[in-house]
Amino acid sequence: MRISPLDPHEAPRLVPLLQDLHALHVAHQPARYPADPAPDALTLWLQEWLSQPQTVALVALSPQNAVMGYLIYEVEDRTALPVRAAERRAMVHHIAVAKPFRRIGVGKALMAEMKRRALADGATVIGVTYAPFNTASAGLIQSMGLKPVTTVAEWRLEG
Repeated sequence: MRISPLDPHEAPRLVPLLQDLHALHVAHQPARYPADPAPDALTLWLQEWLSQPQTVALVALSPQNAVMGYLIYEVEDRTALPVRAAERRAMVHHIAVAKPFRRIGVGKALMAEMKRRALADGATVIGVTYAPFNTASAGLIQSMGLKPVTTVAEWRLEG
């Protein structure tokens, strides 16, 4: 397995995994997530997002160059507030592993590479959000030493 940054023009390679990840969220929270976004719309959105200077996509590739998984994170500088110290935060927004490559360490390898890069970039905090139904993500995140610090709840007008 090789992990490397993904150039924004290669975003179409992530779309099948993004579709799987999104379908999981739609299945559990259909009021929050629109079903079946168009692949072209996903590609354009990913390309624009990955073109932002603070956004990094890492991709895990098999020896045959198949996409095994990906991780997207952003590095942000948060100024000090009277109630919080300043910090440089690496925030993981997406992590997905293709079904044939699950449970063999791809997610851990992506997280470890992100952490290495973020620390080299001066990050002092690593954060991640994950849905309460996503037990695989919760297990991965906790195995990497991250601990829950905040719970977010929401009410949504339906209809």
